[in-house]
Amino acid sequence: MRALFLILSLTVLAACAGRPDLADEKLSAQEFNLEEFFDGQVVGYGQFQDRFGTVRRRFEVQVTGDWDGTTLTLDERFAYADGSTETRIWTLTKTGPDTWRGSADGVIGAASGEERGDAFNWQYRIDLPVPDGTLRVSFDDWMWQITEDRVLNRAYMDKYGVEIGEVIIWFEKQ
Repeated sequence: MRALFLILSLTVLAACAGRPDLADEKLSAQEFNLEEFFDGQVVGYGQFQDRFGTVRRRFEVQVTGDWDGTTLTLDERFAYADGSTETRIWTLTKTGPDTWRGSADGVIGAASGEERGDAFNWQYRIDLPVPDGTLRVSFDDWMWQITEDRVLNRAYMDKYGVEIGEVIIWFEKQ
């Protein structure tokens, strides 16, 4: 019984671990505007690290964005350090002054996001391709516009409510 209580307590504490919040203090004068930043060519440099901090994968992503006034299409082309590649095409629709909904192959249901100040938070579940098939995970994806042409992205990956790793990407508008 004690072991079960300890496991449940640790799970609750892990779930409460510090993550960003849209109510957090704004740290720059930037106003994140997703459709402006990602309209055109953007390059990103990133890595995935597991829950213990071990870097497992590095990549470069070329993003071609097209904003038509209501829909932002993002064509993402990933090139991994191990030589493998992946393509993901997002279709994002602006649903309000600061809110978004989106979809891409593998995404379960709809992704939803909100801009506030210099930050954008994007949440979704997705079946990610892995060597043995697919892995269903949830993303709590955060972006901060650092300068007019740079965005920092930190995405927390969970499986069954337990953090399994995170992705960090540095985007630069071309």
